[in-house]
Amino acid sequence: MVKAVVGANWGDEGKGKITDMLAREADIVVRFQGGANAGHTIVNNYGKFALHTLPSGVFYNHTTSIIGNGVALDIPTLIDEIKSITDRNVPTPRILVSDRAQIVMPYHVLFDQYEEERLGGKSFGSTKSGIAPFYSDKYAKIGFQVSELFEEELLREKVARVVEQKNVMLEHLYHKPAIDSAQLLETLHAYRDMIAPYVCDVSVYLDEALRAGKNILLEGQLGTLKDPDHGIYPMVTSSSTLAAYGAIGAGIPPYEIQEIYTVCKAYSSAVGAGAFVSEIFGDEAQELRRRGGDGGEYGAKTGRPRRMGWFDCVASRYGCRLQGTTKVCFTVLDVLGYLDEIPVCTGYEIDGEVTTQFPVTAKLEKAKPVLTTLPGWKSDIRGIRNYEDLPENCRRYVEFIEEQIGYPITLVSNGPARDDVIYRKSTLKK
Repeated sequence: MVKAVVGANWGDEGKGKITDMLAREADIVVRFQGGANAGHTIVNNYGKFALHTLPSGVFYNHTTSIIGNGVALDIPTLIDEIKSITDRNVPTPRILVSDRAQIVMPYHVLFDQYEEERLGGKSFGSTKSGIAPFYSDKYAKIGFQVSELFEEELLREKVARVVEQKNVMLEHLYHKPAIDSAQLLETLHAYRDMIAPYVCDVSVYLDEALRAGKNILLEGQLGTLKDPDHGIYPMVTSSSTLAAYGAIGAGIPPYEIQEIYTVCKAYSSAVGAGAFVSEIFGDEAQELRRRGGDGGEYGAKTGRPRRMGWFDCVASRYGCRLQGTTKVCFTVLDVLGYLDEIPVCTGYEIDGEVTTQFPVTAKLEKAKPVLTTLPGWKSDIRGIRNYEDLPENCRRYVEFIEEQIGYPITLVSNGPARDDVIYRKSTLKK
């Protein structure tokens, strides 16, 4: 059976914890897209970790962790990340890397930085991890697949050809130093030696696993609103963040994905630029940021303060619909326990008209939030394990959100630890 864990919104919804939790029953966990440009924060018996490339199943001895072909593979970052967890007494995980995955090149990181500099005030708020230049090259068919590292003649010819093109841009667009072909080839030889122990024909491996009845968990990065087709374009990431892409990015048939866990936060947060209708500012935002997550709402990759906002029913309903949600995981509910009243965005006012449908970016930029205010519960709900034991106003908040988004909330997270979870039976009427 294949399950996917994906985000409904801008990312930072708490997918790492949910994947870590679901990995108990999984044999294989697959990262299927994105790169080291965002992080999944996990708190478990070993401590607190921010994973950027490794799947969130690496903390279990019984799982195999896979880097799928859809991932932007930064080889030194992956190797450093493996070391960073084993240095903290985590048993060495079993890791496989698709031979069809493509490599984040050193110049991708440089081009990312140079382009953000060039754009100045009109930049995309990139993490400068090389992701956009990487995917640009992938689709321009000048990327480097892992398998090509082991074909020396092909590698030499390709390095010379690609470097020639890149150096034209470096000289004439960015006015930066040229790339040295020999040095780049040497770097790729080092990458080959680093990654060789992990390389595998992942689609064959997963096909055999499916035939053997294994449980596979697909882990996505970021959320629906950062998808290049269906998100807040152009302030999006460069690979599809949708569960449907899990089939492509892992190398399995789409009909194998049977359950899609879509993660929503009990409030909203975002890193980077782009439309954010329910955003709040000033002291109100800072207080929510300070209390949020585990240690505050700051990017797991960049450390940047996250932008904060109230729960957005319009964006979340849209996000769940595009993901093909079967179950909603509602996270960080405990954070809201300090509020007397909790606003919820239930509609957008655009040019004087109210809509509950998520629009294209140009209209989104003009949208004003329509807010409904619910009473707070003014108490600490950490440690509660039964849904019925939550304060009445807390349950009302969950049930109001569920009714608004139209997808069943079956799991509520009320703390950062693996076991801070409440399972509930949805009251949603079909």
